[in-house]
Amino acid sequence: MFDIIQELKDKHNAVILAHYYQEPEIQDIADFVGDSLELSQKAAGTDADVILFCGVHFMAETAKIINPEKKVIIPDMDAGCSLADSAPTDIFKNWLSKYPNHIVISYINCSAEVKAMSDIICTSANAKKVIESVPEDRKIIFAPDRLLGQYMIKETGRDMVLWNGTCQVHEIFSERDLVRLKVEYEDAKVLAHPECEENILIHADFIGSTSALIKNVNETKDEKYIIATEPGVIHQMQKTNPNKQFIPLPPNNGCACNECPHMRLNTMEKIVDTLTHMKNEITVDEDIRLKALKPLNKMLEII
Repeated sequence: MFDIIQELKDKHNAVILAHYYQEPEIQDIADFVGDSLELSQKAAGTDADVILFCGVHFMAETAKIINPEKKVIIPDMDAGCSLADSAPTDIFKNWLSKYPNHIVISYINCSAEVKAMSDIICTSANAKKVIESVPEDRKIIFAPDRLLGQYMIKETGRDMVLWNGTCQVHEIFSERDLVRLKVEYEDAKVLAHPECEENILIHADFIGSTSALIKNVNETKDEKYIIATEPGVIHQMQKTNPNKQFIPLPPNNGCACNECPHMRLNTMEKIVDTLTHMKNEITVDEDIRLKALKPLNKMLEII
């Protein structure tokens, strides 16, 4: 199947971008694997005619906002995001009207319409830098991730108004299982994504974005790590650190690990089908696109 995908990529001058939360085989076939920030940067710089985005809908939408002249496609149009869905356009717009004169910083995990109502976009990798770029006398709204916002309030000392949205993957990690794993693997280092609940973060030895977690594993000499984020990231950690052990933190619903059901809708078979028929194209209203492009560009300028 790898050869078929390569032939289709060559035929259409396509590039495959994949998030770390994709299945291992999709990460391996991709031209570039990254977190939301890295993928945004890569999308902005590609010279391909077609971008096949192996991630969720808002990620492919972001690539289209940055590259209106390119065809952006996704293996499964139903690959959504609970966090993006937590901020419906009309409700979010009405909520914003209650907070005039606030700078609106929106996490990239949101729809094009929410981006269009924002002043600056951020990712978990650069949220602190984006927040600190706002003058201290300006009031800030942070949306849609409440948990990331709470963590950033502690990190920056800024008093921000938070939209009450969460990521279904990061909000249901089990503290009980984390404590159990810390006892079982007493010499393991706990790595956590800042979208996790506070009861998970207080146990973490290191908190950071997906790319920061991978970098930490590569640069530290520990032999065992408990991973409190989507377990797809472990594939990249294991590839570069084959002698280290990685233990995924289970959720509190009894499952063995905490995979994002939306990310996992994409498959190799769907990649072949999408490239063969050039289907599942992402479109964005031009007025919305232009409005959403401004805060995205501001983010890229701050990096």
